[in-house]
Amino acid sequence: MPSQLITALIAQESSSGGSGAIIQLGILLLIPFAMYFFMIRPQRRRVREQQELQRSIEVGDEVITTSGVYGIITGEDGDSRFWLEIDDDVQIRIARAAVSGKASLDEGADDDDADDAVAAPTADDA
Repeated sequence: MPSQLITALIAQESSSGGSGAIIQLGILLLIPFAMYFFMIRPQRRRVREQQELQRSIEVGDEVITTSGVYGIITGEDGDSRFWLEIDDDVQIRIARAAVSGKASLDEGADDDDADDAVAAPTADDA
């Protein structure tokens, strides 16, 4: 009985033509192209942009590191390292690859203004 079922299925597939197989083959060939355009190509573009950013970093730029530390580049220590000032007279040495982006100077100014707005209580307030 099972052999008759198998032969019937084979006969039915062979008589239906090859149009279904061609469509399946086309879909299988489109998958790598779709993966390239939706995954690989955008990732390469992001990597290229990150490398260009890291090459354009200069002394005096305000940057943010991959760990979220904001600071100002105060000097270079070779081709692959920087000195980053994170507070008054506090400097750390970081790798060029640890810079994730440039921070705008306006963001830091807004934070300082917000700190000035909250004033310490005075003797008159008590």
